[in-house]
Amino acid sequence: MRRKRSEITRRDLSVALALGIAGCIDRSDDGGSDETEEAEANNPALSEATQEGDLRLTSPVFDDGEGIPDEYGYDEANVNPPLEIGGVPDDAESLVLVMDDPDAVEPAGQIWVHWLVWNIPLETSTIPEGWNPIDAVEGETDFDDIGYSGPNPPDETHTYRIKLYALDTVLDLEEGSTVDALGEAMDGHVVARTQLTGTYAP
Repeated sequence: MRRKRSEITRRDLSVALALGIAGCIDRSDDGGSDETEEAEANNPALSEATQEGDLRLTSPVFDDGEGIPDEYGYDEANVNPPLEIGGVPDDAESLVLVMDDPDAVEPAGQIWVHWLVWNIPLETSTIPEGWNPIDAVEGETDFDDIGYSGPNPPDETHTYRIKLYALDTVLDLEEGSTVDALGEAMDGHVVARTQLTGTYAP
């Protein structure tokens, strides 16, 4: 039986990588792709944030598709990069931010969650480096941390998605809630979305 997300640890990533190097994992099929598609289909918080509306998310320290600077990694300073938000729709009530790693499906068996923040106020236009979101709520990452957990690819360069969603509601979720709970709460309430991608090498 597949374990719950909270039961899969950083150690599992290392073990999976070691097995893969030893040739103990059969990667001849497209199982990783199937896992990603299934997760994205069942959870809007894990889905590709295909552009919808005029919502914008950028960063002054890296361009879309380019490398995330080293200091934002899990084993470095482990603070979030600065972000800039624009184009929030008039019918929105709150914003949600999700950072994840779909390339982790092969070594870890799932999309790896690095950051969850919801109930971000609509007037938020800048998220500073090392943000302490006192006016928003943070969830639990797949490192079992609450708050930002930076990139930490176990095998090769991964592409990370920082996704921004505008919702037509404010979510009734406790701090430390998981991506599954967030996805369930978000379902049917997304009015706009966008994403910023960045790569990170081990």
